[in-house]
Amino acid sequence: MILYPAIDLKDGNAVRLVHGDMEQTTVFNDDPAAQALSFVAAGCEWLHLVDLNGAFAGEPVNAAPVEAILKACKVPTQLGGGIRDMATIERWLDRGLTRVILGTVAVENPDLVRQAAKAFPNQVAVGLDARNGRVATRGWAEETDVMVTDLAKSFEDAGIAAIIYTDILRDGAMKGPNIDATAALARAVDIPVIASGGVSSLADLKALKDTNVISGAISGRALYDGAIDLQEAMHLLNT
Repeated sequence: MILYPAIDLKDGNAVRLVHGDMEQTTVFNDDPAAQALSFVAAGCEWLHLVDLNGAFAGEPVNAAPVEAILKACKVPTQLGGGIRDMATIERWLDRGLTRVILGTVAVENPDLVRQAAKAFPNQVAVGLDARNGRVATRGWAEETDVMVTDLAKSFEDAGIAAIIYTDILRDGAMKGPNIDATAALARAVDIPVIASGGVSSLADLKALKDTNVISGAISGRALYDGAIDLQEAMHLLNT
């Protein structure tokens, strides 16, 4: 199972939110590239980036810090937030991004997901963010009637690289991930599922790993707060 350290970008800074609320922001580093390098130095195999402003704006906003991270770090990197058209997908992949994450458009324009996954094999992931099992879009500000499992199954034949499942009510709250829901989703589809939201301890990582169906986990606040030691976590997941 792969651990993806998260760098959430707001106004050029590395931040964490609570429950996706842009008003509940903690700035952890005003130099996101330096933060990324510290994760790489600790042994991470991937980086997970989110353009929070972009998720609300519907277009990239924090391009400068993302590009600085891509220039400084040589590990594979995935990015979500404000990526809603083919031109933006192609531009980011051309700039060295390993994988784009499509969230809002997966609900509003699923054909784009299919088109992108076909054009860029293994470089397109779908971000499914949910409250009580229903998908939320546009920076989590809008809740839909679409059920997570139904949407995930609809992409079964699209060739996407992964599904990133976030339980919004767990995100940034340090209360543990929704293991049961994440594992149920992973068992319902053949697409690799990455857990996000609430991963706050080595015990959480072990529990996710022990399901034997979850391919990865994203953690942010716990790494910044020191609740998870990245080197210990890497050892746990690789043994």
